[in-house]
Amino acid sequence: MCGRFTLTQPDAIASTFNVTLDRIPPPRYNIAPTQPLGVIVNQSGQHFRLMSWGLIPSWTRDPNATHRMINARLETAHEKPSFRTAFRHRRCLIPADGFYEWKQIDNQKQPFYCQLQNQPLFAFAGLWDTWQEIETCTILTTAANADMQPIHHRMPVIINPDFYEQWLDPWAQQNQQIHDLLDAMPGQNLEVFPVSTQVNNAAFDGPECLQPL
Repeated sequence: MCGRFTLTQPDAIASTFNVTLDRIPPPRYNIAPTQPLGVIVNQSGQHFRLMSWGLIPSWTRDPNATHRMINARLETAHEKPSFRTAFRHRRCLIPADGFYEWKQIDNQKQPFYCQLQNQPLFAFAGLWDTWQEIETCTILTTAANADMQPIHHRMPVIINPDFYEQWLDPWAQQNQQIHDLLDAMPGQNLEVFPVSTQVNNAAFDGPECLQPL
């Protein structure tokens, strides 16, 4: 799964993803569910927008009675009622430069920070939707690669930069071709190290989050 991540280099978003930002957001070291996060969508061109993390399907009658879905499984998103329309036509990129995952060690959940080697800024594969005027998103997850397996059995889907435009294209070929795009990211290129348990507190959002133990 993916329940926390970082975007510490927001000034690199415009050049990395070829979008215009009205305002550069502040660096974030511990982005948590329900908080606003940066999303890149294709609506008559690529645009950067802020959305709430935790998808609310457009057909929901009462969002307060709906579980906010922060993750969607890549293997089933194309067929689940909450995600299938978004998987067809409302795919997005979620800029990030790292994410956290937890491992049970003795009686404590130890957070680990995970970042790509030689790629400071990358993108999660995401889906988005609109309930009335509220825009929300979710992060796709997949089976953990060799680097992540000692920590957790799932990880966020990280898109190969060569396929950003194809992933965003709302009229791209569906299902198997889209899955093939997401399987194209090399598997063993993550750097993983333990960090302070202060990350467990969503209110803690500073550079100290990334200090290796």
